[in-house]
Amino acid sequence: MKALKTVVFFVLLCIISCKEKSVSEKKLVAEVFNNHMLNPESEIIIHENFKSQYVIPRNVEVFLPKGYNATATTKYKVLYMHDGQNVFNPKTSYTGIDWGVDEAIDSLIKIGKIKNTIVVAPWNTVKKRFSEYMPETPAELTSSPEVKAALKQNTGFDDLYSDEYLKFLVEELKPFIDKTYNVSTKLEDTSIMGSSMGGLISLYAICKYPDVFGAAGCVSTHWPIPVLGEAYMKTLPSTLPDPKSHKIYFDFGTETLDAQYEPFQKQVDQMMIDKGYTEGKNWITKKFEGAAHNEKSWNARVHIPLGFLLQ
Repeated sequence: MKALKTVVFFVLLCIISCKEKSVSEKKLVAEVFNNHMLNPESEIIIHENFKSQYVIPRNVEVFLPKGYNATATTKYKVLYMHDGQNVFNPKTSYTGIDWGVDEAIDSLIKIGKIKNTIVVAPWNTVKKRFSEYMPETPAELTSSPEVKAALKQNTGFDDLYSDEYLKFLVEELKPFIDKTYNVSTKLEDTSIMGSSMGGLISLYAICKYPDVFGAAGCVSTHWPIPVLGEAYMKTLPSTLPDPKSHKIYFDFGTETLDAQYEPFQKQVDQMMIDKGYTEGKNWITKKFEGAAHNEKSWNARVHIPLGFLLQ
């Protein structure tokens, strides 16, 4: 019990280092409107305080690439990304550096590397980030009294809410996006991506909803969560989606937290092979020497997972 409490506390210190900004959320939203338009030919729309019956309301940002046509016959692909405040705008990013996904998408479309795509980026709620992104499986462990007590002690919540978060994405946010924007609803045109804990929840999403998400980008996936992380990895052989209709991207760096990931990723890579995935075709794992666990490193290589997922 003591060890488990220490584990969860360590995870929170390392992963949920996204402290609340000193400015109010209202001011952050104003900054989004005033400063997000880094490319005047593109557009980023913010849906404030998006309501849900499953999770805490949050802002949702939608990026529309250059030349977005609401009536075009060919519909746009959709990429869902976690930690939305870090995706497009350095003003709202925890580190002052964003992923630069808007510029990357526009550039990749321009050179014909990817198809027309919009990006939907719900913000995390900071205090529940770990609870919403940590997979709720195996249920016998994540719902056990010992884990609940440790979570309560270290997060303020005695449950994980990743199943609820995915219901929010699939049952509430996706129908809204499908209705509001000119997007395809096909499996092969719907992807999900995130980093760190966002990598875990992206993999969990494609495993839990293989009929909704056709591709997942798992950047700097934070596997080494003792007890919970290893238990989740053991579920993958039976839950990974069909390689005939899905593709998955993994990567990791070699500095800071990412330095821990390679042995775990190698285990997952073997699971991918055993499941029938072919590296370079429907699965990629990349190692980036010198890359750290931060937005700067993810910004530098974001074009690589985007190119694989959205081609």
